[in-house]
Amino acid sequence: MPTVHVHIWKGFSEEKIKEIIEGITKVFVDMGIPPIAVEVIIHEIPKSHWGIEGKPASESRKDAKPPQ
Repeated sequence: MPTVHVHIWKGFSEEKIKEIIEGITKVFVDMGIPPIAVEVIIHEIPKSHWGIEGKPASESRKDAKPPQ
């Protein structure tokens, strides 16, 4: 049973999270794994807790916004 952990910035819409889960599940289904066997876990992390280039993403990626 594949379990996929996805780390994203906090703020994605529920619709986008649903699309992520469906899309990742489809990859495994296309490989012949039944959808009931696929688990996708979304971890939402505040940009202030995500470091890029030695800075919090809230500083280094101020313009980057999660898709709505």
